[in-house]
Amino acid sequence: MTRRIALVCLGNICRSPMAHVVLEQRLADAGIDDVVVTSSGTGDWHVGQPMDERAAATLTAAGYDATRHRARNFTPDWFGEQDLILTMDASNHADVLALARSDEDRAKVRMYRSFDPEADTPDAEVPDPWYGGPEGFDEVLKMVERTTDGIVRYLSDAS
Repeated sequence: MTRRIALVCLGNICRSPMAHVVLEQRLADAGIDDVVVTSSGTGDWHVGQPMDERAAATLTAAGYDATRHRARNFTPDWFGEQDLILTMDASNHADVLALARSDEDRAKVRMYRSFDPEADTPDAEVPDPWYGGPEGFDEVLKMVERTTDGIVRYLSDAS
């Protein structure tokens, strides 16, 4: 049975695509081949564009392939296509929940960092690095890698 996970941020050019690339790689490394990962943004202004150059450079420097990403927009149809929807911050979380049509849809939505062993609370956010310098992207990558390891453990335990 294939499981489907969506990662959601604002424009789908920084946080969620970074998490998407890392999660796909870590799942492959763990031999988990029954999970399909997608990512999207709650805003549609970057649809079709590649990942932010700074996000891609950070991933590339860490050994990940950041070349395949094209931004997508989260729509209500995604609820029927996904088993788990992980949002990067409270605003994205609220926007996604506002599109839910049922309790079943809402039950699929969690904060991404709820899988982060270093998160202070289950609703901890991944900060948006877009307005800052390269150090913000490095910080996000560290957070993403840690959280991804938690997601991979969760998926392994659920198998």
